Amino acid sequence: MILVTGGSGFIGSNIVAALSDAGRDVVICDWLHQDDRWRNIAAHGVSDIIVPETLPAWLKQAGDRVEAVIHMGAISATTETDVDAIVRNNIRLTIDLWDWCTTTGVPLIYASSAATYGEGTQGFDDDASEPALARLRPLNAYGWSKHFIDRRIAAILAAGGRTPPQWVGLKFFNVYGPNEYHKGSMKSVVAQNCARVVQGEPLRLFHSYRPDYADGGQTRDFVYVRDCVDVILWLLSRPDVSGLFNLGTGHARSWLDLGRALFAALNQKERIEFIDMPEQIRPRYQYHTEAAMTRLRAAGYAAPFTALEDGVHDYVVNYLTAPDPYR
Repeated sequence: MILVTGGSGFIGSNIVAALSDAGRDVVICDWLHQDDRWRNIAAHGVSDIIVPETLPAWLKQAGDRVEAVIHMGAISATTETDVDAIVRNNIRLTIDLWDWCTTTGVPLIYASSAATYGEGTQGFDDDASEPALARLRPLNAYGWSKHFIDRRIAAILAAGGRTPPQWVGLKFFNVYGPNEYHKGSMKSVVAQNCARVVQGEPLRLFHSYRPDYADGGQTRDFVYVRDCVDVILWLLSRPDVSGLFNLGTGHARSWLDLGRALFAALNQKERIEFIDMPEQIRPRYQYHTEAAMTRLRAAGYAAPFTALEDGVHDYVVNYLTAPDPYR
């Protein structure tokens, strides 16, 4: 069986869907809370659902049947201010899973983040060496928690310490796609605005507060969740591949590009207005991200990534405006 932590969440539930569709035995470790995230997994066969508090006991009982751990569970809100909660959920659990996978010889794929790069002044190269990681300065506690794990693993490797037989950290860039509906303000701009645009309201984007970026000209590496799942399935088939890798498209696009793709998918005339960015996020706002994809390509991943316009069209037509928007 394959254990997927965070399996009812956005990326995790898409992984669960793909594994279930492929006939794999899947166990989810997650909290379902009091929202609709149960719908993210309702259409797929899952062997078991366990809560994180019971994970150590479950691993003792069923751990010899686990083929791989895909660790997507985390507090992913970049605005989260309860750092103790972030340490418990993002750092402690990951360390415990790393130690368990090392001891039992089980492959581990875990979620890192492009938030580890901070403002991007050091670039977006997924160099996993200790000196390169030490130069990065995340802008929020979420990014720091992911960076903490990346640095801890780099230190283990540098000291010649033991590792799982396969280990992979994935620095996800701006992922969008189905099953993100429970994320509130952390949903993609497409998900937040699609229904409003259908009703004739304008798309809202943030003003820029830097003279070198026009309003809406801030850029991101937008990656469709389907591509992220494809990479993870490929990694499961390649136990010889380990390392820390970016997961984006390698091509930055502007928020205006994203907005225009949304209007095109809906066959509507563009209506875009700019609003003030909340003051609390202005000092920690990333104006540009773009994944360097050379290491993943060098490891052997050759599939193309979905173009922004194609991904937004698929998301809008086959999910956001469909009777059933869930994957």
